[in-house]
Amino acid sequence: MNTFIISEVGINHNGDIDIAKQLIQGAKDAGADAVKFQKRNIDKVYSQEELNKYRESPWGTTNRQQKLGLEFGEEEYDEIDRYCREIRIQWFATPWDLDSVKFLEKYNLPYFKVPSPLITHIPLVETIAKLGKKTFISTGMSTIQEIGDCINIFKKYDCSYELMHCNSTYPCKDEDLNLMAIRTLRHTFDCRIGYSGHSAGIMDGVLAVVLGAKSIEKHITLDRTMYGSDQPASLEIHGFKKMVEYIKYTEIALGSGVKIVTPEEEIIKKKLRREKDYEL
Repeated sequence: MNTFIISEVGINHNGDIDIAKQLIQGAKDAGADAVKFQKRNIDKVYSQEELNKYRESPWGTTNRQQKLGLEFGEEEYDEIDRYCREIRIQWFATPWDLDSVKFLEKYNLPYFKVPSPLITHIPLVETIAKLGKKTFISTGMSTIQEIGDCINIFKKYDCSYELMHCNSTYPCKDEDLNLMAIRTLRHTFDCRIGYSGHSAGIMDGVLAVVLGAKSIEKHITLDRTMYGSDQPASLEIHGFKKMVEYIKYTEIALGSGVKIVTPEEEIIKKKLRREKDYEL
């Protein structure tokens, strides 16, 4: 059993390519299989009213300035692509609009991601499914019916997918994790299930593997006290590495589930097994 580990950089790079590269290297060192980013055309994702709202940030005093400050463009993604190839780690991104899907296509990414808020955005879901790339589908804020409708689109276009159990609060409280939903999703949809976690701890990722998750996605940061709404729901690099170590141990300890007598037990068996009572 090899759990696919995704290190979610998201927007924790704070618009700084050097921070992004530190996080990519940190994810690689921690044992992640891939790093993931988020791509938006902010004029398509947000209303002008929302963008014009007052908001203090390192980039200005409006939502527009803040969101533009956090958004990477072609130059930065070219460098991300080059750097990930150099250090040999896969990368992909969550597109939040149709323009961003088109933007990301040129990088020939191995995977795509449908974020929880857009699982019901039929044009976006169809556009991604038509690409035929394996897609992770986050299920936060979604009903069983909504999840099923999304899956049907991927089935229609014969596109590989993996559901990810998720609670869309940042950070998510322990009592709201509802990790048993991993089994519910697997039983309901009979497909691979992963887990996208937004808690500030590491044990939810480990327990998700125990419950059958085939992929684990957690946010990564250099420092949880840095500016940004996702930072408090992220793991610092050392914490991410510890989670990966625990997951690898869990994979070994869970075993295959087949009841056997191991070679080591056979040796002990010869010494201790008694077929009938006898006088010592």
